[in-house]
Amino acid sequence: MLQQVTIRTTDLEQFKSMLKTALEREAKLLEYSIQRTREALAPFEKRFKMSTDEFERKFKNREIEETLDFLDWWMEVEALRHLEARRDLIKDARVE
Repeated sequence: MLQQVTIRTTDLEQFKSMLKTALEREAKLLEYSIQRTREALAPFEKRFKMSTDEFERKFKNREIEETLDFLDWWMEVEALRHLEARRDLIKDARVE
């Protein structure tokens, strides 16, 4: 569902430009954080010989035990999903 925010300003064009720049910068920071989080997931995948997607499915379905290592992995997965959701929200936003 498309939603709208109203902002009142004395200089609309300058504010729109500033807002677009801020959103672009935030998207870049999120992309960097996503990459770093994916790098943090790689050692888990290598150690346990399964992809993060496979781990996520098995963990959600309680097909694997809740060890400290798996809880650490799960926290990284949750961080990744959170960062991706924020990035997608920004990418879908339009400043008009």
